[in-house]
Amino acid sequence: MTAIIGVAIENRIEEAVKFQQVITQYGCTIRTRIGLHNIGEYKCVNYGIILLEVTDRINEIYAALAKYWKVQLMRFE
Repeated sequence: MTAIIGVAIENRIEEAVKFQQVITQYGCTIRTRIGLHNIGEYKCVNYGIILLEVTDRINEIYAALAKYWKVQLMRFE
């Protein structure tokens, strides 16, 4: 099974280190990581969405991320 986990990070500059620590624990099961954020007129906006393609331990990763951020899940069987 494959799943896409979307994570909305409200304060991405300050949350980046914590986010990286959480997903590093699951590095072998995350196949793809895509970061999406808008760029304001003069600087990067501090809100972002990260998409993770996950192949195993989906519920565990989802729960770990949901402790800190808004998370949504899409499953593909």
